[in-house]
Amino acid sequence: MLRILGLPATNSATSINAALIRHAMSVVQAELGENAAYPILRLDDFEMPIYRPDREEAHGVPDLAQRFLDEIGSSDGIIISFAEHNGNYTSAFKNVFDWASRIDQKVYQGKPLLLMSTSPGKRGGAGVLEIAANGAPFFGGDVCGIISLPSFGETFDQDKGHIRDRVKSEELSSLLTSFVKRVVGVDA
Repeated sequence: MLRILGLPATNSATSINAALIRHAMSVVQAELGENAAYPILRLDDFEMPIYRPDREEAHGVPDLAQRFLDEIGSSDGIIISFAEHNGNYTSAFKNVFDWASRIDQKVYQGKPLLLMSTSPGKRGGAGVLEIAANGAPFFGGDVCGIISLPSFGETFDQDKGHIRDRVKSEELSSLLTSFVKRVVGVDA
């Protein structure tokens, strides 16, 4: 059975990026049906002390970092939606990623990735999305597509859990179809 992993790259309990992940996962599930599992990770399940080299030297790498890598390793493809804090990753994501990279620099382990971001602003998290897309191949990610959803409150209906903006909805659906084809090994 295929395993498509969803990862909102934030620990916010009210994350709009988590809402975007849930929507994307529902689109993938509509395409693949019961032929796949669709777990969504919560970063707060991987809370670790802030990474410091001397902390690693004194205490080693926390077991949660290996568990995070195991979740990635057991997936066939990963959909990540990045929250943007001051133009970069959230500190929660960066810390989990830093610890995991101490075990294996290729954190993404060659998995197909669909990278997304959203924000209340007109840039839709474009800064962090650019950083993520440029860095993913260095960390073993096979980037299949990227999409930014600007002005979340205007373009996404949280009550219905879908994108209101027809153009963005079609763009995401097309990217998800290509992503699924890559995951199942069909040329997109």
